[in-house]
Amino acid sequence: MQRRNFLVGTGALGAGALGVGAAVTPAVASPRGRRVRTGLDELVSSGFAELAGQRVGVVSNPTGVDAAYRHLVDLMHGSGRVQLVAAFGPEHGFRGSAQAGGSEGTGVDARTGIPVYDAYGASLARWEAMFTEAGVDTVVFDIQDVGVRFYTYIWTMYTSMVAAARVGRRYVVLDRPNPIGGRAYGPLMTTPYTSGVGLKEIIQQHGMTVGELARFFNATFLPAEAGRPVDLHVVRCRHWKRDDLAADTGVPWVMPSPNMPTPDTALVYPGTGLFEGVASITEGRGTCRPFELIGGLATDFDHHWGDRLNARNLPGVEFREAYFSPTSAGQKPALLNKLCAGVEVKVVDPAAYDPIRTGVAMLVEARKYPAFAWRQDTWDTVRPYWIDKLTGSPRLRTQIDAGADVDDVVGAWADELATFNRQRRPYLLY
Repeated sequence: MQRRNFLVGTGALGAGALGVGAAVTPAVASPRGRRVRTGLDELVSSGFAELAGQRVGVVSNPTGVDAAYRHLVDLMHGSGRVQLVAAFGPEHGFRGSAQAGGSEGTGVDARTGIPVYDAYGASLARWEAMFTEAGVDTVVFDIQDVGVRFYTYIWTMYTSMVAAARVGRRYVVLDRPNPIGGRAYGPLMTTPYTSGVGLKEIIQQHGMTVGELARFFNATFLPAEAGRPVDLHVVRCRHWKRDDLAADTGVPWVMPSPNMPTPDTALVYPGTGLFEGVASITEGRGTCRPFELIGGLATDFDHHWGDRLNARNLPGVEFREAYFSPTSAGQKPALLNKLCAGVEVKVVDPAAYDPIRTGVAMLVEARKYPAFAWRQDTWDTVRPYWIDKLTGSPRLRTQIDAGADVDDVVGAWADELATFNRQRRPYLLY
């Protein structure tokens, strides 16, 4: 296997210097007077009992840290209690140095000396080959998700679960809080529109932790795709409540990806992430407020967008007229470093705020500008519109194009959301 050295470690000190049993204090105090303990915190407290006698491969990125920001891999390596044999890096890489749609490649981790496999976009056959080559008995998943179907880490988990089932490996999920809470919203993915930003038929804002999703996947999809469920173990969080947001938990926040810098970003992302499907509007990549700053070329868009949105009195949110120049264009090079006009999304009441309804309202009002254009991908002539892959079907796009207002668009998914809520209920842990 071709390898390169990774020169950056995630921990300020190695696990051996701190010691696995060292006392840790919350990095952030919870305003609710309690700190949620993640699955990693629980695993470390148990002396890694769940992994005793196993050859372990870890699927993680920089978010896999405990309350003192010590990384899972560094803790395992320094513990003397875990036989750590490999790590597998998702989108953005194991150490998090790659931008959207990128990875770090396959190499050797400089801190621990273990092989790190590039797993971003890996096929089932590739996952099976990696698990076999690394000689793992147990796969451990520990990544902070942000609660949205088109955020790719849950599909890294799903695909690696299927592969683990096929080659007879155990699968352990170290659970973490869903930073945007435990309620589900939005449209359902439909089978013809599955892709890397939505491999299976779940709701857009799924309202589940990764541990709950793993249980749902294992019962709902793996029997057909893998021929059997995987031997799944979820190390649960302690003290998390379904109405908790990230700020309520006291769990340290590490950027899950370069354009997900804060929990505020995660809160708006289920709705403003839809603007990845609009060619003429940037979602603020490369600014200090990605997915909170939304706008198009200042020659095409103006202050009326924000005025019309504020006139709607959407619950829990206000809109500030904003001008900015994105320094990262993603799939929209025409907007790179250009002056853009639009809005900053200001969440003023997180409990009342509905990010997807807000995103739909933003799309409805933006569609009134002549310069508005949906993003089309030439590589997919059958399903060219990226918004259809994000929302799960052409329905939202065609409704908005036909002049539907927000209530009509949102009301269209009421039945499928109710069905999904019934389907997921047996797999909820909190």
